[in-house]
Amino acid sequence: MGRGDLTNAEWARLESFLPPGGARGGRWSDHRRVINGVLYRVRTGVQWRDLPERFGPWETVYKRHRRWSADGTWKMLLSRIQAAEDAAGGIDWDVSVDSTAVRAHQHAAGARKKPSALDAQKGNGRGDEPGRSGAAETGLPPGGGGQIGECLGRSRGGFTTKIHLAADGRCRPLAFVLTPGHYGDGPQLEQVLERISVPRSGVGRPRSRPDHVLADKAYTSRSNRRYLRRRGIRHTIPERLDQQRHRHNRGSQGGRPIGFDREHYKKRNTVERAINRLKGFRAVATRYEKRAYIYLGTVALAALMVWLRT
Repeated sequence: MGRGDLTNAEWARLESFLPPGGARGGRWSDHRRVINGVLYRVRTGVQWRDLPERFGPWETVYKRHRRWSADGTWKMLLSRIQAAEDAAGGIDWDVSVDSTAVRAHQHAAGARKKPSALDAQKGNGRGDEPGRSGAAETGLPPGGGGQIGECLGRSRGGFTTKIHLAADGRCRPLAFVLTPGHYGDGPQLEQVLERISVPRSGVGRPRSRPDHVLADKAYTSRSNRRYLRRRGIRHTIPERLDQQRHRHNRGSQGGRPIGFDREHYKKRNTVERAINRLKGFRAVATRYEKRAYIYLGTVALAALMVWLRT
């Protein structure tokens, strides 16, 4: 077993969820070896062609990662592990929300704008930008939509992609969304929280509502607060100074001050620590993939390893 490979305990937790394979003439080669190959690449950020020979043909490893990113296998495994943790009472439902910008390598640019026959099956091909501060068309998996459809945004430093995520109180990602790097944080709050879905171990709908949400001033809009109140979610979000001045200037019509628990807000650093854990994987800290759905699969695999090893 090499450094960073799945341990026997981690493999035992994943093996039962994977499709059967490995038999002669079967569809799949050895799952554990291929997953270790994907993990090696995600951890080190090397080119696929430079994978060590112990993982088998690099084409097999890459194609498995691409396929499982497209059909949601990585996200399914993450969901199963989250469900097991929730059943054991291991999830702290004080959820923190934030985002991080990821520099896109020059190799991440240049994806075809018109979807091929394979990409047409994977995504809807929509690429129109709904606005710099609007919600991005980031359904899984997108493809063939140009820069915006592939979640590549322009900035002074070049191409960037932004990961918006919600983390539980133990610094583990619960849900995440990709947008171009120039998109605002606040308008993505609703989309990120809607992605939280932890299945129950028995009967019942998946759990999707946190006990409490913590976020910084970027999420302090009225629409976000209305959305949280509508869902019955308690929240701790500071108010911006310009909002405070506007409320004071209106006098009695400005309404009551926003409730803010300063001590509870100190727990918001959990999402920052979750981001640090994700960016410990070099293929997450720098985006190399042209297609957004493949990079989303890379983030999902990194999040899965965070859950397995925390």
